[in-house]
Amino acid sequence: MTAQRWAWADIDRVALESNVRALSARIQPQQLWAVVKANGYGHGAVPVATTAIEAGAKGLCVALVDEGIELRDAQIDVPILVMSEQPSSQHLAMIDHRLTATLYNAETIAQFAHVARDRGVVTNVHLKVDTGMHRVGASLDGAVQLAQQIEAEPSLRLEGVYTHFATADLDGHPAASLQYERFWSIVDQLGQIGITPAMIHTSNSAAAIRRLDTRSTMARIGIAMYGIATNAETDSFGAPTDVSLEPVLSLKARVSHVRWVEAGEGVSYGLKRPLAARTCIATLPIGYADGVPRQLWSEGEVLIGGRRRRIAGVVTMDQTMIDCGQDEVAIGMEAVLIGRQGAEHISANEIALHVDSIGYDIVCGISARVPRNYVRSAN
Repeated sequence: MTAQRWAWADIDRVALESNVRALSARIQPQQLWAVVKANGYGHGAVPVATTAIEAGAKGLCVALVDEGIELRDAQIDVPILVMSEQPSSQHLAMIDHRLTATLYNAETIAQFAHVARDRGVVTNVHLKVDTGMHRVGASLDGAVQLAQQIEAEPSLRLEGVYTHFATADLDGHPAASLQYERFWSIVDQLGQIGITPAMIHTSNSAAAIRRLDTRSTMARIGIAMYGIATNAETDSFGAPTDVSLEPVLSLKARVSHVRWVEAGEGVSYGLKRPLAARTCIATLPIGYADGVPRQLWSEGEVLIGGRRRRIAGVVTMDQTMIDCGQDEVAIGMEAVLIGRQGAEHISANEIALHVDSIGYDIVCGISARVPRNYVRSAN
């Protein structure tokens, strides 16, 4: 993909650095580990990781072995946690690339220990405990036994134990405090039998910002680092906070075609919205194959000339048509789908609300065929 394409994403390293520093200050003395899975939430895993580390992140978190290997191949040397169990066929690659495994099943623990033992190494692992999310993790009644199993394996070192909040961005929801109590009961039981992992962590972005757990030694910060609020409906992290974060990603395109369409005519597939008057229609060379949700056409807007412009018809695979009313628009003019232009701003969460989704989904969905430009703003 070349930079000449008239659709691209700008990734603001200054905003990212500022966010990491603000979040690190918020959670002190806990360490910040940057979550860079899913290609850095669509922002680019390697550039995001290196920038976050420069700004103070002490470790990284990924979802897949290949994501961790990509970071190691980029000469990134900080600890990297793979946040769920992986197939046994990938255990050797994890060990050889010094990726920290998450374990929570007895069979997987035995398999991973066997590979490490054959490799002649002692490798760090983290035990994940399911305290109520019910996605992955050791059961409450089995967690201590699994920790003992790990401790009994000479090739494994239980570096960490953790859980994940299901409702951290829902202010007043009782599940967060219940999960906290369940988790720390497990940690306390481990301490009573002499198992004291160095890394204890529960907090995702919302939990960290809201300081739901101040006892842990680290927090896993993902979406907040990218300047996107976890709760799209309230555009917040579940409660008021004094942490100031800036969006890191802007999605842009240039007008590639302009034509005036007569009143009564429709635009795009299905001709779903006939025009009330003769209208200037601007085409942007970006569509749902690039990550612009197809259903955004019904309510979505973009910015052209510093003004909000309604999407004129169904978003197509490669192009989106914009209703510019009676304004003259020229080929080459810049359009902003996510980001700021003049006094106006469109956030990932605004788009998410139009398509019944969340900001995570919007930025993660920006496809690989959209070039990422890494810039330094004047902020």
